[in-house]
Amino acid sequence: MQQNTGSNNIVATNQNGYKPGDLVSYQINNDGTVVGNYSNEQEQVLGQIVLANFANNEGLASQGDNVWAATQASGVALLGTAGSGNFGKLTNGALEASNVDLSKELVNMIVAQRNYQSNAQTIKTQDQILNTLVNLR
Repeated sequence: MQQNTGSNNIVATNQNGYKPGDLVSYQINNDGTVVGNYSNEQEQVLGQIVLANFANNEGLASQGDNVWAATQASGVALLGTAGSGNFGKLTNGALEASNVDLSKELVNMIVAQRNYQSNAQTIKTQDQILNTLVNLR
């Protein structure tokens, strides 16, 4: 048996019936809420992802590594959550693919190369004609 004369230092006095759990995984919902899954089969909202819109996206300053900073040209950031107002939704675990049609761009490159070759040939022919005219005396 033990008797203490000091004060009781218990911080939390409530019990929910679940054993302590460790964070096992997390997921991000379409509305931007981050939900943690624990080893005691409990879920808890850990936070909310906030999105920003700008009046002029072209005015943002690149900081490198896909990081952008607001400038006077971009305007003030309008903050909101995913799925509200003009903000899109988030997709957990998705990787954005390239939005370039590779075959179309390859054809465009070949056409540009042929146009360049044609222009070079035109300049060469013009130079030969000019050279012939100069040598006609």
